[in-house]
Amino acid sequence: MVYAVIRVRGTIHVKPKIKKTLQLLRLNRVNHCVLLDENKVNKGMLQVAKDYVTWGEINRDMLIKLLRNRGKLKGDKPLTDEYLKSSTSYKDISSLADAILEGKIKYKDIPDIKPLFRLHPPKKGYEGIKRSYRNKGALGYRGEDVNDLLERMVE
Repeated sequence: MVYAVIRVRGTIHVKPKIKKTLQLLRLNRVNHCVLLDENKVNKGMLQVAKDYVTWGEINRDMLIKLLRNRGKLKGDKPLTDEYLKSSTSYKDISSLADAILEGKIKYKDIPDIKPLFRLHPPKKGYEGIKRSYRNKGALGYRGEDVNDLLERMVE
């Protein structure tokens, strides 16, 4: 299972432990997104940073859309099927998305790829960046609903 993790809150008055955790997650700016595998280490880091990020399980369709629209290579070039065919063993973005979801490859291990996605702020905004998702806010674990948030941010 792969988590999509999005930074929601900014950098002011962040405790040093949380700041370091966000750096390790490569979430240095608001509205940046990374893909993480579900394991004990990543769950612990998400628990530390839960008041600054939101996360959930990404589905196949949203992952393909995210890779196609927001995947970038070094030099700010877009991620294309031609690049994947020439530099990896995957023939197109949909086969890469399947491999990422099955755990065969990590997104950050693709050569010359930027390991994060820069997204727009969500259309119609966050629900509230100081409350958890369960309390009608935007922070913390949101399960499959992260795909709805990503849909509003990718366009």
